[in-house]
Amino acid sequence: MLSEIKKARQVPGEPYRRWFMDDYFDLIIWQDSAAEIIAFQLCYNKGPEERALTWRRETGFTHRGVDDGEHRDGYHKMTPILIPDGEFDRDPIRIRFLNESRQIDPTARDFIIGKLNEYRL
Repeated sequence: MLSEIKKARQVPGEPYRRWFMDDYFDLIIWQDSAAEIIAFQLCYNKGPEERALTWRRETGFTHRGVDDGEHRDGYHKMTPILIPDGEFDRDPIRIRFLNESRQIDPTARDFIIGKLNEYRL
């Protein structure tokens, strides 16, 4: 079940950040000074096959794979980066998010669900 990290790291110069997580999802939400959601990133399937759906008010959706930086023979772990990936399989992720987000802030939950419903297959 998703729960909020109460002291999420704030990056100077970036909008306010909220972070929710469980074993399957990481949800990061950025809000403006009026507490409106201006962007979010829903990372899912945490582990070697992790993916990230990102939405920004200005640009809409992107879907990427997450290279966790772990598999570099002879090198130290690198910083995770987003890499090109295939299509976002919306319905199974939307259903799982519905089930695992029942305990988070209802305004944020409803916003994310609305955006997932808007995503074009």
